Amino acid sequence: MSWRIAHVTASFPPYQAGTGNVAYHNVTELARRGHDVHVFTAAVPGAPREETLEGVRVHRLRPWIRYGNAALLPQLFGRLRPFDLIHLHLPFFGGAEAVRARVVLGAPPLVTTYHHDVILPGLPGRLISLHDRFIGRKLMEAARFACFTSLDYAEHSRLTRARAGARPLNIVELPNGIDVARFTPGSGTAELQQALGVNGRSVVLFVGALDRAHYFKGVDRLLEAFGRLDREDALLVVAGEGELRPGYRQIAGKLGLGERVVFPGHVPPAALPDYYRLADVTVLPSVTAGEAFGLVLLESLACATPVIAGRLPGVRTVVDEGADGFLVTPGDAADLAARLAYVLALSDAERRAMGAAGRRKVEARYSWERIGDILEGLYAQVAGEDSRAVGAEAGR
Repeated sequence: MSWRIAHVTASFPPYQAGTGNVAYHNVTELARRGHDVHVFTAAVPGAPREETLEGVRVHRLRPWIRYGNAALLPQLFGRLRPFDLIHLHLPFFGGAEAVRARVVLGAPPLVTTYHHDVILPGLPGRLISLHDRFIGRKLMEAARFACFTSLDYAEHSRLTRARAGARPLNIVELPNGIDVARFTPGSGTAELQQALGVNGRSVVLFVGALDRAHYFKGVDRLLEAFGRLDREDALLVVAGEGELRPGYRQIAGKLGLGERVVFPGHVPPAALPDYYRLADVTVLPSVTAGEAFGLVLLESLACATPVIAGRLPGVRTVVDEGADGFLVTPGDAADLAARLAYVLALSDAERRAMGAAGRRKVEARYSWERIGDILEGLYAQVAGEDSRAVGAEAGR
């Protein structure tokens, strides 16, 4: 049985961010299985307003107002009617409101994936809390399934903290996944080693967006930790683009890191596996619950490269400590520096063993095909519930 499905997400390729990349793999896997899948997202410069991408119809709507990844899309309300099911990726400030209005009218049924909390100080933080309470939480209550990337994060997210009178959520675990055929073990190319100036040095890798929306990635803490290392033979590669990048370069300069840190900028998706293969360890130094999973950890482990990550809810479920990586206290540069020193001091054989353990885990638990099985099973339950509801109504 096939369904007509609308996925609604704040970001989507070509913009590279975790939520959009997860949505992309969800929808292309569903399209591969024969479903009629449409994506509704905000328009971005350089991307067509309408296109068919790997069997998925992508609709990029012009925002009335945009701030970072928030985009006001009231026109979304009228575009969601002719579908069997809506799958909303949260948070989506500016798009969730239209979905909420559509759900209030009773159709079509809703599934949500909650990717992460948004944590900001001051007035913006208070406004987000209000939005969480009256829009985000209500949508998750109305959803047939409220998906989280891990039950650990579901337990600790502020969206799940029930208030008086709040309806319970039908929570299920829907992990992020990885293309295990694209991210594979191997060696970094000689061309990439030359371009980055590796020259036989050990490589510590960070991959992530360097924009304000991803301030929580903790790159400043990583730079501080790397500066504490007594390892002149180590190179830090900070791969990513965004308006915070110049500031991080300044921090590296003030720390006297000089040629020990390189900022190669945006890495095309096709080139990304080579970066992981080149690295001795990949670090995800995020400092807040804005990080809920860490897709880069799976990408690195799939390439058989060990990882280090902050001990955050959700993120800590991806790392098997001591087997394929290590966890550190979020924001603690000294703790991170100590773990970096430990991993870099391991023998090549020890690091290879950790990487191999990570690869086996990813193949067993995190392939997109496996995630597609879970997602399709949820949709089948929603379709079955609707069929039973129609039959009961007809029998009255």
